[in-house]
Amino acid sequence: MMKKDLTLVILAAGMGSRFGGLKQVEPVGPNGEFIIDYSIYDAIQAGFTKVVFIIKEEMYDLFRETVGKRIEGKIQVEYAFQKIDDVPEFVNIPSERTKPWGTAHAILSAKDKVNSNFVMINSDDFYGRDAYLKIKDFFDNSNDPNCFAMVAFRVKNTMTENGSVKRGVCESKNNYLTNIIESGIEKKDNKIIASPLDGRESFEVQGNDLVSMNFFGFTPLMFDTLEKGLVDFFKENQDNLLKCEYLIPDVVFKEIQEDKKVYILESIDKWLGVTYKEDKEHVVSEIQKLIERGEYPNDLWK
Repeated sequence: MMKKDLTLVILAAGMGSRFGGLKQVEPVGPNGEFIIDYSIYDAIQAGFTKVVFIIKEEMYDLFRETVGKRIEGKIQVEYAFQKIDDVPEFVNIPSERTKPWGTAHAILSAKDKVNSNFVMINSDDFYGRDAYLKIKDFFDNSNDPNCFAMVAFRVKNTMTENGSVKRGVCESKNNYLTNIIESGIEKKDNKIIASPLDGRESFEVQGNDLVSMNFFGFTPLMFDTLEKGLVDFFKENQDNLLKCEYLIPDVVFKEIQEDKKVYILESIDKWLGVTYKEDKEHVVSEIQKLIERGEYPNDLWK
């Protein structure tokens, strides 16, 4: 097996804007570590060679001081800026539009910083080491630039007791993804109910059914796809420029329709995240248990 370079691309543009209130970026580790620290640590342990943070340009200094500097000696670090005006020339951005154009647009902003296969994750989701090990192994053994990968999780391992969560319910055939139904998911009367975000009828899912949590692995070919798709996206949304978002699950689904393959890797780990402020205590407690089991050092970056 040949070891190959693999870059971790972290969607952190939303995280930076929350540093002001610090509500959703409160430390969860015993020495001030954020969830993002544990993600990077897991990636380093799995053999990733570089991390690219996608942030807002105005947050660079604060983000680097708070997160970036503590890992700069551990792995190669780059920063990419997601800018609202980084759109095709024919697009007239409404003055009222303030939020960026979604996850696919964010990934495209990292094009010049990524020159290997890469994995994208959310900054505020704790995925567990298993996901990083499995996707690194996949790319070390894959020679097909047209085959992407996704780590999926059992839905029962991705829920909170404090309300609904957004997940992509996966449909597959022979371990390849065939569809993602973006849904709000919550427990009702001891059943797990998925309510599709596009307004389709709700349906029941079983605890071991797989869901996507934006843990995708791509080859550099994805950037060409994203560039072409961005033009189509803005042409299709000329009348919806206040609310439209160019999202990775939508791009992946379109790629599947056009015969690209997305291999599903199943993680057995339990997701952690602070979807609701009441979740924080649980996350802190679970990470402490992992430290006590020896999976993480008490002081992550010492």
